Amino acid sequence: MRIDLLTLFPEACDRMMAESIIGRARQRGILDLRFHQIRDYTENRQKQVDDYPYGGGMGMVMFAQPIADCFRAVCEDLGHRPHLIYLSPQGKTLTQQRARELAQLPDLCLLCGHYEGVDERVLDALVDEQISIGDYVLTGGELPALVLTDCVARMIPGVLSDEQCFTEESHFSSLLEYPQYTRPAVWEGREVPEVLLTGHHANIAAWRRQQSLLRTLKHRPDMLEHAELTAKETAFLEEQKQLLADETSPI
Repeated sequence: MRIDLLTLFPEACDRMMAESIIGRARQRGILDLRFHQIRDYTENRQKQVDDYPYGGGMGMVMFAQPIADCFRAVCEDLGHRPHLIYLSPQGKTLTQQRARELAQLPDLCLLCGHYEGVDERVLDALVDEQISIGDYVLTGGELPALVLTDCVARMIPGVLSDEQCFTEESHFSSLLEYPQYTRPAVWEGREVPEVLLTGHHANIAAWRRQQSLLRTLKHRPDMLEHAELTAKETAFLEEQKQLLADETSPI
């Protein structure tokens, strides 16, 4: 898969994506990440990429022209138009499901805004989708773009050692992940659950599933609306809801 980032800070983004699992996937040719300096496409001598907004107001707005020309250069290099995403707090919130869908595309292009954002005409003319990573505002779109890249990239075949590495993680199946433990078996008086030491795979799988259900019920009950549950699991959750209600009710 190829992902192109249009940014004012390509070197910083490149360094971040050169490490760990993503970095190794790039080295092996599984993932092709390219970082493009929007400033290189300016038509003014000062390499200025922004100006004051029409109508007044705080901050600066990025010009449409260098962004458009940078994107068109990517299109020409690819030989077709990639799906262009603008990282913005106005976009729909990124979910695991949307990341899974984006991972099926052959390539993506991510636009990182800065200052007060970009000229609205860029969004109208070029952007296919706006995505947010949460209901808060950051200085620029680079961090959200890197979050999206990491989230999508790890679901590309070959990036992780086994598909199970991400299919059992939180949010993939609308459940939070079960608790994880490693050596030693006892740490400061706290023991690893005995079932994990038995080597009985069926019992371990059942325990993990139950723990995922409990965690989701306690911390993110809204996710259960989309989870695929058996009748037995639904009954189990109803019992646990009642127990939680009894624990929190006043005496």
